Amino acid sequence: MILVQNMKYIVILGDGMADEPQEALGGKTPLEAANTPAMDALAQQAEVGLLKTIPEGMSPGSDTANLAVMGYNPREYYTGRSPLEALSIGVPMKDTDVAMRCNLVTLSEAEESYEEKRIIDHSSDEISTEDAAVLLETVRRELENETYQFYVGTSYRHCVIQAKGKVEELVPPHDHLTEVIGPYLPENQELLAMMKRSYEILSVHPINLERKAKGLNPANSCWFWGAGTKPMVTSFEEKYGKKGVMISAVDLLKGIAVGAGMRNVIVPGANGGLHTNYEGKAQAAVDALLKENADFVYVHLEAPDEMGHQGSLERKLQAIENLDERIIRIVKEQMDASGEPYRMLVLPDHPTPLRIRTHSADPVPYLLYDSTKKLGDGRPYGEKSAAESGILREEGFRMMDVLLERGEK
Repeated sequence: MILVQNMKYIVILGDGMADEPQEALGGKTPLEAANTPAMDALAQQAEVGLLKTIPEGMSPGSDTANLAVMGYNPREYYTGRSPLEALSIGVPMKDTDVAMRCNLVTLSEAEESYEEKRIIDHSSDEISTEDAAVLLETVRRELENETYQFYVGTSYRHCVIQAKGKVEELVPPHDHLTEVIGPYLPENQELLAMMKRSYEILSVHPINLERKAKGLNPANSCWFWGAGTKPMVTSFEEKYGKKGVMISAVDLLKGIAVGAGMRNVIVPGANGGLHTNYEGKAQAAVDALLKENADFVYVHLEAPDEMGHQGSLERKLQAIENLDERIIRIVKEQMDASGEPYRMLVLPDHPTPLRIRTHSADPVPYLLYDSTKKLGDGRPYGEKSAAESGILREEGFRMMDVLLERGEK
């Protein structure tokens, strides 16, 4: 095989984009039903197939799945979700520390007992980082001590470091929306006491009273989950010989990039929600490749996953169409105009089916495009077509070798 020496490589990942057939869409999935002319055009020349991003027996999270897509075997590199997020916000971790995600969630308020409350919203209506920082600071002033340290992240996603801690099984809030929380609370009595006290503090905070007056969900409790130890991710450039750039609003992805020695590009207005700066992300990707000497860019869009967690078909369709029109189309048009050869991988990290409002471990449909040659049979891009292709790549972390043409077929 003769490789094109100046080939550029692009991953565009719609988090949680894959789904199940919907009766409201005539038996199509949101990805199949969405108006996606840019992906349709790529598919005419691309390989379309299925990729298993979640190793057997591992939790179907964006942490394990994105590690796999980036070429890191989760069985070797995964030490927990929160430690990767801690990397992105510059949290100093000792080898004996345990990092935990601290979501600011919305719990129901009518019940007297904390254990009887229900999880209404894992993201508190995608609360702004500015408001969340004020709320977390209020909690931190009362709850922080020598053992537990609080750190501000992005939107509802924050971090707690436990000194000389033990990794415990903690439940993600988005897995149990609308359910009574009692069975899912931590066994660790210190963590449980902090969650209960955080509710007492936050439920009467002026910011939350104002949010309720505006019809927004209050961020009225901390929720701890995703515990893990200090991560050890090897350099992407050493591993693959490519200078990489990450474009994401989510601390998890930025943390993986920090661990991998990739450059994080912070796009103004990129917030991990439906109303993010799509065009800014697309332009940042193109500029990194054509003006800043990057070989590889990873563009991550959180919106389809968030809409899946919300159970909103309309918004999930909108997120997918925004990804197509406002990111993929722009990147393709500008790369084509530049004359630079490139390979592009479009895929979700995992499904986030509207029916269950959380992640599943099913294989995801991928689209692999090469601007210099035809790779596939012209089939459309979607879950059904990918399943019918006969292509199932069982080890997701090997897909990076396929994209980079490193001997994998």
